[in-house]
Amino acid sequence: MSKKIGFIGLGIMGKPMALNLLSKGYELTVNDLNKEAVQTLVDAGATAADSAKEVGANSDVIITMLPASHHVQQVVLSENGVLNGANKGAVIIDMSSISPVVSQEIAAQAEKQGVDMLDAPVSGGEPKAIDGTLAIMVGGKEEVFEQVKDVLSAMGSEITLVGGNGSGTTAKLANQVIVNLNIAAMSEALVLAAKAGIDVEKMYQAIRGGLAGSAVLDAKVPLILDRNFVAGGRIDINLKDISNVMETAHNIGVPMPLSSHLLEIFHALKVDGKAADDHGGIVQYYEKLANVTVGRAE
Repeated sequence: MSKKIGFIGLGIMGKPMALNLLSKGYELTVNDLNKEAVQTLVDAGATAADSAKEVGANSDVIITMLPASHHVQQVVLSENGVLNGANKGAVIIDMSSISPVVSQEIAAQAEKQGVDMLDAPVSGGEPKAIDGTLAIMVGGKEEVFEQVKDVLSAMGSEITLVGGNGSGTTAKLANQVIVNLNIAAMSEALVLAAKAGIDVEKMYQAIRGGLAGSAVLDAKVPLILDRNFVAGGRIDINLKDISNVMETAHNIGVPMPLSSHLLEIFHALKVDGKAADDHGGIVQYYEKLANVTVGRAE
């Protein structure tokens, strides 16, 4: 537990992940624009830093958990960023979901300054961030991965080195395609059942043990039935992820017809004021088309 950890980005996912590191006994320095989130961590035993540069200077391992590519670039590469403070031999673990191209560019810049980087995005949403059972997909050098595997194990239970830099972020893009298209297909089916007038909850119980059953089905249907769209994975964040999917896919010559439709669904929901909803709120797009609401039987 001698590693000093820095954590930048204390949002829906980052805050519980940082709390898990503290609970496992790591010395933690944190930074975020949200002072309330920082105070929560300080109250739990962390030290607050005024800048990303200060986090870099005081940490052996610096974790970033930020919304988008440009946030990671700013936090790592800017004048007051991590790299200007980090010591040679430090490791940056970017756990954000960003473009693989940007991730590789940041890793190359870090390497020039004697700092290693892993891309290590996560899956499992807020519940698994809270209980420390996230799936973590990692890209980078194997020896660096082994060096910090204990840190990753404090936040996740399924940790896989996929390949070199950019491999983790690419695996996350594939993950986001499967998860969000699964939610969209499920939403279409729920709206069909609701409009047909059958008991949607009973239908869910009938199909969940068969081939249609999935972790997505079990995680999202009960929330939809309760009309609970409090975000574990926000629509605007998933919109960003699917935008990255499309950009990456087109750059390497992979048509993505279903994902391109999904991207338009996300844009429609954003325009409709649903950007901060959970991605289970995709169902609202289909409900509007069919003029029906999915809920529990009266």
